[in-house]
Amino acid sequence: MPENMPPDTLNEIGVLKRREIEARILAPLVNAFAAEFGRERVIGIAKRVIVEIARQQGKALAEQAGGSSLAHFAGSKEAWVKGGALETEVLQVTDTAYDFNVTRCRYADMYRALGVPELGSVLSCGRDFALGEGFNPNLRLTRTQTIMEGAPFCDFRYRLEPPPEPKVSAE
Repeated sequence: MPENMPPDTLNEIGVLKRREIEARILAPLVNAFAAEFGRERVIGIAKRVIVEIARQQGKALAEQAGGSSLAHFAGSKEAWVKGGALETEVLQVTDTAYDFNVTRCRYADMYRALGVPELGSVLSCGRDFALGEGFNPNLRLTRTQTIMEGAPFCDFRYRLEPPPEPKVSAE
């Protein structure tokens, strides 16, 4: 994304609605490019671009949230759950751990309804790791399953690792 773009305020409509708008535009483009250049190559390019966008959005989210702690991160989910887009079960929130399960995902429902369930992982789920890294470079996500891929729930396990020790030069 160009550096001189105005701030992104599209999440005000809710991320579910935003992703639907994006999918309605991107799915036909991805399919057309895939027919021309090969699906694997096009999906790979899309993944790379979307991950970079998510990283930048994570950085912007930390600025909007007023900090990059796990408490700030946990408190910044409003746009993602707006309108019942996600139903979650919070298991733990501490200074270094934020664990929750998504028990209902209307994002997965929406991609299926649009006939592009395979793009859901690229356009939505694939952002989660990079969004966290952009929010705080020491934030790590472990997730072993998603509803998008057919699991009964998504298991999000965030850990805030201590910052790396500064390197001391040997003299």
